[in-house]
Amino acid sequence: MSTKEEKPGDEKEPESTWKHSIYNPRTGEFFGRTASSWGLILLFYTVFYGFLTGMFSLTLWVMLQTLDENVPKYNDRVSSPGLVIIPKSMEIVYNKSEPLQYRQFIQHLETLLQKYNDSEQVENEMCLSGQYYEQEGEAQKKACQFRRSFLGRCSGLADPTFGYAQGQPCVLIKMNRVSHSDSGCSSLVLRTTKVLKTTLAIGLFVLSPFLQSGYVQPLVAMNLLLSKENYNQDITVECRVEGSNLKNNDDRDKFLGRVTFRLLVTE
Repeated sequence: MSTKEEKPGDEKEPESTWKHSIYNPRTGEFFGRTASSWGLILLFYTVFYGFLTGMFSLTLWVMLQTLDENVPKYNDRVSSPGLVIIPKSMEIVYNKSEPLQYRQFIQHLETLLQKYNDSEQVENEMCLSGQYYEQEGEAQKKACQFRRSFLGRCSGLADPTFGYAQGQPCVLIKMNRVSHSDSGCSSLVLRTTKVLKTTLAIGLFVLSPFLQSGYVQPLVAMNLLLSKENYNQDITVECRVEGSNLKNNDDRDKFLGRVTFRLLVTE
């Protein structure tokens, strides 16, 4: 019985290995495709996604041409403006002997009133109080001035603590802007669960249309003159705006034309 000796040169290299699935040196394929095949695929997807991007950009540009920079296109869902208060808190609770407890309230007020500084408002028009400034027929309209100093004791100019250190805090009330609302001049009605003395520095909301550059929303400054017997008592304060075509009694929206907050000042 004879046996054949196998020579090392007679062994054949396997036709394919796992490395060939990544790169095949015989065919020049990378991941199963040649360079020309990969080039065609990249070209196709570049053109395809470039076309989608261009179509989306064109559609977006056409849509933006139908919009006004100042007036919302769809505003039928907002029938009447709401009210907000500053400081931005529905509960103003603090100890007047602890500055850290009311520091955040002061910061909210100071931040808002920066754009109401007299130096910022000097370029706006000085309008007559209580009159709606239409400026019909004028190409370049101007906003009415609303200076910080108009807010009196609640301006923070004479008293940087806005009355919080004395236990007589100031609250600023602002009416949200609604472009199609023609409310003219509006008044504020204040209701509380306790008999309080208050000072309303400004009682008018709307002075001019808000489409002009430099416009700032008019404010109502409310200084709650708490006395010693009002301290350590939980007080609920409700503010309602009243004017033509304004709503303030919608049970489904508690912020529509009104705002309610809780006040508690301790010694």
